[in-house]
Amino acid sequence: MNIRNVYFGALLTAAAGFPAATVLAQEAATATTLTEAVTSGQAHVYLRYRYEFVDQDFNRVTGVPFTENANASTLRVRLNYKTGSWRDWSGFGEFDYVGHLLLTDFNSGAGTSPGKEQFPVVADPEGADLNQLYLDYDGFSDTNLRFGRRRILLDNQRFVGGVGWRQNEQTYDSVSGTFKGLPNTELFVSYVGQVNRIFGERSAAGKDDTNTVLLNAKIKLMDGWSVVPYGYYIDSKDFPVFSTGTLGARLAGSIPAGDGKISLVGEIASQTDVANAPVSYRANYLHFDLLWAMKNGLSLGLAFESLGGDSNATGEAFRTPLATLHKFQGWADQFLATPNAGVDDLNVTAKYQWKKWNMLARYHDFSAQSGSANWGSEFDISVGRSFNERFGVLFKGAFFSADDAAFSDVTKFWIMLTANY
Repeated sequence: MNIRNVYFGALLTAAAGFPAATVLAQEAATATTLTEAVTSGQAHVYLRYRYEFVDQDFNRVTGVPFTENANASTLRVRLNYKTGSWRDWSGFGEFDYVGHLLLTDFNSGAGTSPGKEQFPVVADPEGADLNQLYLDYDGFSDTNLRFGRRRILLDNQRFVGGVGWRQNEQTYDSVSGTFKGLPNTELFVSYVGQVNRIFGERSAAGKDDTNTVLLNAKIKLMDGWSVVPYGYYIDSKDFPVFSTGTLGARLAGSIPAGDGKISLVGEIASQTDVANAPVSYRANYLHFDLLWAMKNGLSLGLAFESLGGDSNATGEAFRTPLATLHKFQGWADQFLATPNAGVDDLNVTAKYQWKKWNMLARYHDFSAQSGSANWGSEFDISVGRSFNERFGVLFKGAFFSADDAAFSDVTKFWIMLTANY
């Protein structure tokens, strides 16, 4: 199948389905030529250095023991360039290079570090990557069309994200449309032909050939509330276990509380196997989040997240293969793959902002969604700040304590420095 025909076919289908995309905007007068549009753009340079330490007994997924601790020192250099606009077209390109500096006692994962299986995984492989390269078209009223390689960040990235914590980002070769022509509604639709995963081109796990359709509609309600119905169809050619169909809805808003406010999020979803998935299953997702932010800089939160499973079956748990997984279920990353019995995560959070310093502490209690197993608990903490809006520093730690033989105790610590130009 010609991927170009698939892209344009998906675009035409989307355009036919949404009346807002069929109304041509009035052509804007412009004095620039194509050459001027290209040469009048803006370039940026981003540097991100990170040291990561990992103490872990064994890999939960493979069962392979680790005889050494991981010490990873990595630097990401990111260069990007955005052109000016010419006849409603504009372009963007972004190039990343990840280097390993001095401390290289770690396994970067997915076959990218031969001979280093004795170390825990720090999933930051070395190498160059064309992170983004796309064209935007804004010639339709209330509509943006984007063609090419891009990041896609939907809602809180629980289902579709960029895995931005890792040095090599996850991006999507896609054709996408954002439509704002309907009252109080922002509609996003995308066809994804390939997922560029964090392991890079050196690894067989670095790319996923897919037929994926993403639909997400943010509908504004009164008083700052919104509801987001969504549907994600993932047909993975390279990783059949990722082939999932998910339908759900997310409600978010806030209410006054004393001298601050309480932010509330509620979300439900249902998932089934699709396409070439290796097992037939149905699993549910539930999420509730409450955060009370006070004017003195202190915020207190309580959240519960449940990914369904079946303690009597194999491979029938709720999956989120395109998620930014590090944001959820603890920074120790012990639930990147959902256990067969699922996982319930009850967590409490305390945040405090003092001058330009941001501090966070979070405690998780993990248990099986199906059955009576207790997976363990985790304490996460971070302290960071920015300097002159160009520089930043972050100290972060994760401490997982196992309550089940399928898991091991894990300690992780990070120091990260950033600079933007």
